[in-house]
Amino acid sequence: MNQFDIITPEQIQNGEATDAYFERTEEALKYAGKNPNVVAEITADQFAEGEFEIFSGLKDAAQLLEKDGLTVDAVPEGTAFNGGPVMRIEGNYLDFARWETSLLGFLSHASGMATAALECSRAAVDPENGEKTPVLSFGSRHVHPSLGAMVERSALIGGVSGFSNVAAGDILTQEATGTMPHALMLSFGEGNQEEAWKAFDEGVSEDIPRIVLADTFNDEIDEVMRAVDELGERLDGVRLDTTGSRRGDFKHIVREVNFKLKECGRSDVDVFVSGGIGPDNIRKMRDVVDGFGVGGYIVDADTVDFSLDIVEIEGEKISKRGKLSGVKEVYRVDGQHVVVPKETDVDAEPLLQPLIEDGECVREFSIEKSASCAWTDAERVGFE
Repeated sequence: MNQFDIITPEQIQNGEATDAYFERTEEALKYAGKNPNVVAEITADQFAEGEFEIFSGLKDAAQLLEKDGLTVDAVPEGTAFNGGPVMRIEGNYLDFARWETSLLGFLSHASGMATAALECSRAAVDPENGEKTPVLSFGSRHVHPSLGAMVERSALIGGVSGFSNVAAGDILTQEATGTMPHALMLSFGEGNQEEAWKAFDEGVSEDIPRIVLADTFNDEIDEVMRAVDELGERLDGVRLDTTGSRRGDFKHIVREVNFKLKECGRSDVDVFVSGGIGPDNIRKMRDVVDGFGVGGYIVDADTVDFSLDIVEIEGEKISKRGKLSGVKEVYRVDGQHVVVPKETDVDAEPLLQPLIEDGECVREFSIEKSASCAWTDAERVGFE
């Protein structure tokens, strides 16, 4: 029996993480001696319209589809799309049929979170000067722990500056960030916040910034001033994670904290906020805050409703009712996402590029490049 109700990577790779009806389809096709050569496309919307979303999860999808006989094209990870295919698969149907469930899961979940992360990252940009307030991903606690690295990778593609999950840091070769939870202060008891902050300062590696939670038992200004007195010049910043029922006007609280820090000559102390933060909070507070921790808004994002549809069998156009038959191309033209039949002549480079050729992945994956693609594409299409 598997621990923690986890479907293993081996089961995914072997095609066991599938819906039962794909197994039945395999049985039926094999019984009938059929295994047609098909072209299948993965789309969320048939036509380019509506809200743009960010394509993510491609690295895992590519690993899944590295199978003999398959040819796969896909738009670059980080591409903003609002319709048409993001991936095209050509090969004998039984060579990939049972992997459809996992493939759509990889893309749908990651794309939803990358989109939400980009919404937060874009909201953190001051339109007057272009400066961006850092946004950190604190949300892996909202999902099954086996998904931690996928969560943080998707958030990075969406433009966050860092994340909190330690195991994800090991996988993504990027150090996790974060300093303390309220549990540290609670462990020392009410009125003993200074002891907790001192233990952190003296017990934690010097390369970790001295950013303390300053809202556990008392008014935020009171705890911030006590932290200033206790740690002195060693204090780098404070984080306010005040419970929503006690916040009132959160921006006003932060402005008061900034005023008091300036009054005592410590305007160098950064102020970070977290807890229930989303794009609206970020837009409202980006001028008074030095960084945001975002959790639920990213990881609880709606998944992108991708589907995989056969559009050609043995060279003949075909589709189910309500879907568009035939192979299609997608382009970026004057900031617009354009979807046309493949044979249409368009004066632009198609976004669907080779991913798998003769069963081998021909593309390298870089979180930094994907994040850059997402940011550039967001500018082109007016993503908000």
